[in-house]
Amino acid sequence: MALMQQQRDEKRRAKAAKLQEEDLRMKVRPGTRQALDEIKDWAEVEENGEAMTLLIHRIHELGPEAARHFLSAPRHEIEISPAVVRKLDHFRISRELRAPALMLGDDPDDTGVLLLSAYT
Repeated sequence: MALMQQQRDEKRRAKAAKLQEEDLRMKVRPGTRQALDEIKDWAEVEENGEAMTLLIHRIHELGPEAARHFLSAPRHEIEISPAVVRKLDHFRISRELRAPALMLGDDPDDTGVLLLSAYT
């Protein structure tokens, strides 16, 4: 006799609970999806879950230093061109000539209105 859907669901949940399985879900953008697909092709793995499980275990085997290397997000370096620096300096100098220097505490109600009005 075939099991009813509800019985199959209960059996699946009981097995998952016994094995302490947990669903991990994630949303990805096209670039991440493409990278996972390529990794699956390289390793000849068909299932997303299997590929991600293997990746997690392999990185874990490498230890904390390697894990930090693989899991550190690349940081972007911000470089300001000389032309932008000149424009910012020009803007700063022209503002200083038009407005008196304000000290902390010059704004009695700390709303910033006094500070902003000095630069208009």
